[in-house]
Amino acid sequence: MTAVRSALVAVLVLAGCTSGAAGSEPPQTVAESGSGSAGPAAERGTGAEGAFPAYVVRVHRIGPGLRTRMHDSYRPVCPVPLRELRYLRLRFIGFDGRAHLGELVVRKRFATDVGAVFERLYDARWPIRRMRLVDDYAGVDERSMAADNTAGFNCRRIAGGAVWSRHAYGEAIDVNPAENPYLTASAVHPRSASRFVLIDRSLGARVPTGSIRADDVVVRAFASIGWEWGGAWTGLKDYQHFAAPAG
Repeated sequence: MTAVRSALVAVLVLAGCTSGAAGSEPPQTVAESGSGSAGPAAERGTGAEGAFPAYVVRVHRIGPGLRTRMHDSYRPVCPVPLRELRYLRLRFIGFDGRAHLGELVVRKRFATDVGAVFERLYDARWPIRRMRLVDDYAGVDERSMAADNTAGFNCRRIAGGAVWSRHAYGEAIDVNPAENPYLTASAVHPRSASRFVLIDRSLGARVPTGSIRADDVVVRAFASIGWEWGGAWTGLKDYQHFAAPAG
């Protein structure tokens, strides 16, 4: 057994091998009209037996209404001003096989590229559990991960450190955290993802729905815009994490 695999086993033991599934609520969507400040709302999606609606992504500036909604994820001390952020409303395929509308906040200069990444995932019918702003979880990363929420901007420090996370710059996105855990030397985040720690994520491996593996459509889509996958890090991994290179 390799040193890395041994470390992962140790993490599982310390985490208590919790294997509960992510929250059971359906994938969340946002309204496609309005000023960009609306919360999640339902969209009628089409299933595998019908034609899917065309992919759509709409990019908005952060207006007063959305700024109010982002009271947990944004503060004046954040390393980027609101004018450097953009709010995206975009379609994704849920775990139910239907089309939904989601929302992300990312750095302005990456907005178009990120929209193109999720278009590739939509065209591939690659499933995402839900896509809400972290403010729907009071800006608490652990709560957002536990809900299996795909999210971007969150003005926070790296776990256990004083350095700003790439999320605080709007330059990182976590995808399906409950199937793609973040591993530290002593814990699995979220704890419900423990059963996904030791799955084979190598090139060509068969993985559970929503899990990311080497060189799959998710990794290739983000690589096409120059973003890096935390699952390719040496040592312990952050399988949910995609980010622009620092600097």
